[in-house]
Amino acid sequence: MKISERARNTAPSPTLGITARAKQMRAQGIDVVSFGAGEPDFDTPEPIKRAAIAALEAGDTKYTASSGTEPLRAAICEKLRRDNGLSYQPNEVIVSAGAKHSLFNLMQAVLDPGDQVIIPAPYWVSYPEQVKLAGGAPVFVQAPEQDGFRVTADAIRFALTPETKMLILNSPSNPTGAAIPEEELARIAALAVERELIVVSDEIYEKLTYDGKRHTSIASLGDEIKARTFTVNGFSKAYSMTGWRLGYAAGNKTIVAAMGRIQDQSTSNPTSFAQAGAVTALNGPQDDVAEMARAFEQRRNVIVDRLNAIPGVQCVKPDGAFYVFPNVSGLFSKRVPDSDALTEQLLAEAKVAVVPGSGFGAPHYIRLSYATSLEQIQEGMDRFQAFARRLKE
Repeated sequence: MKISERARNTAPSPTLGITARAKQMRAQGIDVVSFGAGEPDFDTPEPIKRAAIAALEAGDTKYTASSGTEPLRAAICEKLRRDNGLSYQPNEVIVSAGAKHSLFNLMQAVLDPGDQVIIPAPYWVSYPEQVKLAGGAPVFVQAPEQDGFRVTADAIRFALTPETKMLILNSPSNPTGAAIPEEELARIAALAVERELIVVSDEIYEKLTYDGKRHTSIASLGDEIKARTFTVNGFSKAYSMTGWRLGYAAGNKTIVAAMGRIQDQSTSNPTSFAQAGAVTALNGPQDDVAEMARAFEQRRNVIVDRLNAIPGVQCVKPDGAFYVFPNVSGLFSKRVPDSDALTEQLLAEAKVAVVPGSGFGAPHYIRLSYATSLEQIQEGMDRFQAFARRLKE
């Protein structure tokens, strides 16, 4: 039986693949240190869980409005006002089964065949695949290591063509943790308004910024850029709710309504009682989020220092998120010609799981998630250092 061309041209997720392999090895009794999953190792805060349990026990187990409950969309509007300086009405917000789902619906709602989409590289693995699934054409703009992996307005301008319709920004970024400074965001916003681009601002890591840095939403930089921006966020990272599958997008109500129609015909509503938990996440105390961010910052400092102590490895200190993206090209040889081979041998020989940079458009790099304990970080770095030493022998 023949599968569709669309399915044949869709690449599997390397992050999900390496995480599944690490879990399989652990199930076989193999001691694997995994830096693969983009998933906080903290539990969902208790008040959020209690709110969902209470909703479940109260019989809140039926269909909701396809685009999300009124209380949750109202809570999202209040969150965007409070945290981001953005004013939206509930009919300008859609709740989906994860931020990834919101992004997918948005691509389907606005892209036509041949539309070009600017994606800064290194990029999250799903951006180009979602663009292609919608018939669009990804165009990659380099955000180089020497610039801290931060994309610039000048680089974006150079890549624009008459077919460019959309720009995707992810700040702080997966896989690099880079955050675009507000001054550069303002230049990018001016360019987007000038060239009438749709801006997709994926802000899923906004709560996880370090060294006193504050997140800025590009849509907050003026009415003109707000009118062209879709702000995408969710609950997975800040509230450690990955399995709850809840995300949202806010923007132009006509496009949001179109996204809702696509959701009507695919998944319908997100889980009812999960949405009740999400209301509590947004409206309740944020102490757990701040505590988690402090722990991640400490882990970041440790893992960056350990990586930079390995000959042949250099690692930029990220601004946020919970990833490091070290350059490992100094370890390449005939035996290990690229990051894919390095990843395979590191897992096979040292029992350390990382993700090759090739899936992020950066084959000289690997991605490590430090959403794991300090003990696991130290153990994993010990193994990686010993592995690197053997490669040099």
